[in-house]
Amino acid sequence: MGTRNLTRRPSSTPMATASTALLLSLALLASVMAASPSSSDADAISRFQEYLRIDTAQPAPDYAAAVAFLREQAAAAGLEARTLELVAGKPLLLLRWPGRRPSLPSILLNSHTDVVPSEPHKWDHLPFSAALDEASGRIYARGSQDMKCVGMQYLEAIRRLRSAGFVPDRNIYITFVPDEEIGGHQGAELFVSSKEFKEMNVGLVLDEGLASPQEEYRVFYAERSPWWLTIKAKGAPGHGAKLYDGSAMENLMKSMEAIRRFRTSQFDLVKSGEKAEGDVVSVNFAYLKAGTPTPTGFVMNLQPSEAEFKQKMSVLDNFGKPAITPADSTNPWWLLLEEAVKSAGGKPGKPEIFPASTDARYFRKIGLPAFGFSPMANTPILLHDHNEFLHKDEYLKGIGIYESIIRTLATHKDGAKDDESRAEL
Repeated sequence: MGTRNLTRRPSSTPMATASTALLLSLALLASVMAASPSSSDADAISRFQEYLRIDTAQPAPDYAAAVAFLREQAAAAGLEARTLELVAGKPLLLLRWPGRRPSLPSILLNSHTDVVPSEPHKWDHLPFSAALDEASGRIYARGSQDMKCVGMQYLEAIRRLRSAGFVPDRNIYITFVPDEEIGGHQGAELFVSSKEFKEMNVGLVLDEGLASPQEEYRVFYAERSPWWLTIKAKGAPGHGAKLYDGSAMENLMKSMEAIRRFRTSQFDLVKSGEKAEGDVVSVNFAYLKAGTPTPTGFVMNLQPSEAEFKQKMSVLDNFGKPAITPADSTNPWWLLLEEAVKSAGGKPGKPEIFPASTDARYFRKIGLPAFGFSPMANTPILLHDHNEFLHKDEYLKGIGIYESIIRTLATHKDGAKDDESRAEL
């Protein structure tokens, strides 16, 4: 019995050793494979934070630093890059990922580099610190939702696709435009009428959307048209303590009260759930100034009664049609976008009208289909607010969403023969 045990040990030991070594090797391989995605994710988060730390707040955005950083990222992603200055000091970065069938209509992924100002003393973390709160996973920064996240998600998705060996059929363009937060007049508005844009043969535009507090991603097919107006009131001047009929401030307050009542009626429709925010007319008082200026302040005794529009955006495109993008079965681009989001594990919500205005309106104005989409689910809407943040996991998930979107849109066959296919026949 003892002898049999002794003879078995030598023969079984090498097998056990080999098995152990094999198991250790497999365990080590599994460990490396598990660590790889998180390491890549950490790099993606780091690059996002680096972009967020560039102060591009109006009215003095550091466009030069933003474009320099983005050009580095474009080079790392293997993209062609051009910087256009349609207005001096306001660079527009144009990137291109060439497709195998460049005569096909291209896809344009648009974002803006500027952000709105902030009040640092009202933030828990400095607006341009891009602080990552480890306990909550939140990245705090101005632009984390509006909309530096989207611009970087475009680039990160392309990095992944190129690493996987994917080549698009159609050209993919990525633009980083200036001045969206002050109307886009020296950014996207000029760009759509430029020679460079006309040469791009754009078939579809994706631009910014909004965060969603629910699990569905919000998609926007149109937006409200901005009307900026200044109401000037007039009245007889006189002593500040004297009562007058039709005084300046009285006339002004009558106008404000009429506007307030209209605002309340529109807001009630939203509160009741009868209409969405994008389906009503919103009126907000942005600035009030009264009185006669002096070197040390104002003499509060001046009031007018005239109005002028500072900006009025048409609800129609250049062809007289409603400036909207169909979000139903009549539009194959919509079906593709919906399919791509779902295949990446996302849930697209019911298409909406954007409750404000974005650069997408300039593309719709010339008749191009454009969707507003920012993949941020389960996230409070904090654009232009204090403590704007985006959860790191939501940011990383958004990269995967765009990876699916770009892959799907870039390989769509619209039924028409492109020049390259004809040449092969």
